[in-house]
Amino acid sequence: MSTTIAAPLVIVPQSPARLALLRFLHRPIAVAGLVVIVVFILVATFAPLITPYDPIATSWTAIRKAPSALHWMGTDENGRDVAARVMFGARASLLAGVVSVLIAAGIGVPAGLLAGFAGGIADMLLSRIVDAMLACPFLILAIALAAFLGPDLTNAMIAIGVSTAPRFMRVARAATLEAAANEYVEAARATGNPAWRIAVRHVLPNIIPPVLVQGTLAIAAAIIAEASLSFLGLGQQPPDPSWGSMLNSAQRFLSQAPWLAVFPGLAIFLCVLSFNLVGDGLRDALDPRGR
Repeated sequence: MSTTIAAPLVIVPQSPARLALLRFLHRPIAVAGLVVIVVFILVATFAPLITPYDPIATSWTAIRKAPSALHWMGTDENGRDVAARVMFGARASLLAGVVSVLIAAGIGVPAGLLAGFAGGIADMLLSRIVDAMLACPFLILAIALAAFLGPDLTNAMIAIGVSTAPRFMRVARAATLEAAANEYVEAARATGNPAWRIAVRHVLPNIIPPVLVQGTLAIAAAIIAEASLSFLGLGQQPPDPSWGSMLNSAQRFLSQAPWLAVFPGLAIFLCVLSFNLVGDGLRDALDPRGR
């Protein structure tokens, strides 16, 4: 009588990235936010294929027409199709959000890593500079920098990026202090690794998760800031479409043509809400305790 011996069960450990992805996918609200963001990106990318209208072409025979089958979101005070302008305006908002956050991370993360890892005078000086910048409200500082640099989308992105950099510096410094206290960093020091190598190879990878969460939430704030600057005439310049400049033009016709404000305002609301939902989902998914 033969005896069958069961093979031992081998459990293959999953990578932290895969576990974080699974935790994120188990949050339906965060996944819904990601889907909306992807839709905005696709609409902005393929806008010329989606709408047959030129976003800057005027038509004096179609001024302030209500939404219809011909013009889904109506037309504006110059006869331009609102749907086309909302679609093309998504390019300016998403571009401003992503580029300004990249600028902020490029300034704030190295500064935070240096302050947290080096300590001493470097930490004191950088922390005082950040405190001084944070003492001024974010949007006020961005408006001041944009006004100084000049009204232009590129200058607006630079202004938003510089104004956002202190937040990244704070997050990166706090994460660096926490990572530098781990035993593997002490072991790397004990084996004679130079400080720059320890910071780049052992500390920097461990501060990426909180920086990634901060970046997602900062994109939402940057989109609002870009819309505010464009509303004030310091961002995307007419006739190029921008959600903020569309709201600026719509304020004169709120009673006669409310759709001029409803659709760009709804686009800002959905886009910002989606990035915030994704940021909250990433915060929970990247939590090492796996809440």
